[in-house]
Amino acid sequence: MPQHGTTATAATDYLETRRHELRKMRMLMVDGNLTTNLRSTEAGISARAHHGGYWGFSALPGAASQDQVAKVVQQARSNAQAMGRFGTRSTLALPGESYVGQHSFKGKAELTAAECNERLQALHSFCKQRYPDVRSTRFLLSDEHHSKWLTTSRGGDSLSSIQRGLCYVTLMSNADDGSPIELSHPISWKGSAADGDLSPEQLAPQIDALYQHLQAKRHAVPARGGMQTVVLAPALAGMLAHEAMGHPCEGDIVLGGAVTAGLVGQRVASDLVSMVDIAHTWQGQEALMPVYVDDEGTPARDAVLIDKGILSGFMHSRETAERLGQAPTGSARAYAPGDEPLVRMRNTVILPGTSKLQDMIAGVEDGYLLAKTGNGQADSTTEFMFSVTLAYEIKNGKLGSAIRDTTVSGSAIKVLQSVDAVSDDMHWEGGGYCGKKQVMVVAMGGPALRTRAHLGGQ
Repeated sequence: MPQHGTTATAATDYLETRRHELRKMRMLMVDGNLTTNLRSTEAGISARAHHGGYWGFSALPGAASQDQVAKVVQQARSNAQAMGRFGTRSTLALPGESYVGQHSFKGKAELTAAECNERLQALHSFCKQRYPDVRSTRFLLSDEHHSKWLTTSRGGDSLSSIQRGLCYVTLMSNADDGSPIELSHPISWKGSAADGDLSPEQLAPQIDALYQHLQAKRHAVPARGGMQTVVLAPALAGMLAHEAMGHPCEGDIVLGGAVTAGLVGQRVASDLVSMVDIAHTWQGQEALMPVYVDDEGTPARDAVLIDKGILSGFMHSRETAERLGQAPTGSARAYAPGDEPLVRMRNTVILPGTSKLQDMIAGVEDGYLLAKTGNGQADSTTEFMFSVTLAYEIKNGKLGSAIRDTTVSGSAIKVLQSVDAVSDDMHWEGGGYCGKKQVMVVAMGGPALRTRAHLGGQ
C-alpha cells in the first residue's frame, strides 16, 4: 500500500517512507522427524529524513494508518534535527534519479505446512532407501518474501519484491576412524517452496553426487599446510567475490577506511578476472535477487567492481556516491521493516573465462581442488579465511583422495592477482545471508579459478 504525499519541507532536504512486509517459513526435518515448523510475518512503516547533513530514521510495527505515517515521518524529521546539535555539516546533494514502477514475482500458491512436510518426508524416505549406510539425514526447507512500497520526496514511487526458496540437503556418516562427517548441498530458487521442484526424481542427480562425495570423505587424508596451487570451485569463487572482495567495495566500507579506497584504477587481480555486482538481469535472465529499485528509490544498475583486473568502482547509496564522487548504483537495502537502508550487495559474481575445468585440473602437477565451503570471514583489508568442507588432492593433473575439513586463507587481492585460469561456466547460489549489521538475502556465484592460496593442514 503506497504512502503518497511524501514531501520534503523546510525542515528536511529529503524524505522517504517505506511500508515493508516480510514473511518467512522455515521447516527442519531430522531423520524423518519434523523438529522445526516456523511461519512469521513482520510488517511496518518507516521514514528516513535528511536535514543539514544528518539522517533521522523512525519505524513503527504493524499496519500503516495515515496517523501512523504522519507520526513516523515527524519522528524521523525530529531525529535528523536533533543530530544537528552535534555540529554543522554540509548539506549533501544526494544524487541519483527516482524510480517509478512495480516489480513483483508471480509464483504458485504457497504450500501448506502439511504439503511441505510431505515433500520433506518423501526426500527422507528416498535417501533412507537409496543410501542405507548413511547414518543421518537433515533437510531444511525455507522461503521468504519481501514486499516494499516506497515513496520519496524526489518523486520516487515503487513496489519492489524479492521471493527466495531454499532447501538444504545434509547427509551424515562416519569416517574410517569413527569420527562423524557430514556434507550439505544448498538448492535455491526464486519464489516460495511451491515454486521449487523438490521431488526425489528431480533432485536425485544432486543428492547422488553429494552421497559420492560423502563416501570419498570417509577415507579423507589430511591436507599439507602452506601455500598451494588450488582450483577454487564456483562455490569458493563466489564466497571470495562476496566476502573478501565485495565488502571492501561497498561505499560505506570504503569511506570507513577499506584498503580499496586508494586503489581505483590500479591492478588488484589478474587480467583474467572481472567482477560485477549485478542489479537484476544476467545474460537476459532475471537474477536470483533482482533489485530494480533500491530502498532510497534509486534505479538499480550493475556495479562493475573489477574490469580485467583493474579496480573500477564501488557499490553506492546516494550518500556514499556523493561523498566518493561516483554515480549511485541503487545498492541501499534494508532487510526488515525496522531497518535503515545500508549499502548491500545484490548478485555478486566473478565473470566466466574461457578455460575448461578439466583442463584447469589437468594443468596442476601438485595441488588441490577446493569444492565446498561452509562459511567464511574477511575484513576490509581483503584478508580472508574460509572453511573448506569438501576438497580433493590433485596429483599429476588428476583428482586423488578427498582431504579432511580444512581452511583456505590469504589476501583476496593477492589470490586474485595469482589467477592463471578461469573456467567458462557459471554457478549461482542464492541460499545465504550476508551479515553486515543486518542480515540480507544475497546471491553470489562465478566460475572456477586456478590460483595460489594458503591451505590449513599438517
